Amino acid sequence: MTAHIDLDARGLRCPLPVIQLARLARDRPPGTTLVALADDPAAEADIPAWARMRGHTVTLERRDAHTAYVVVLG
Repeated sequence: MTAHIDLDARGLRCPLPVIQLARLARDRPPGTTLVALADDPAAEADIPAWARMRGHTVTLERRDAHTAYVVVLG
């Protein structure tokens, strides 16, 4: 069974969204889904880059003034 964890990083600026997401991912098993909401434009580069470096998959869904990042830990 996978855990579903939400991180509301709206209003936080680079590099805080990716740092908080990385903290949530630490010690979580593969297959865990993390959903982060962020409105910092830098997160669009930071979160996918972090996910690639760690072997995770990420999809982006733009929602009005923020983006939802769905990360599945690898």
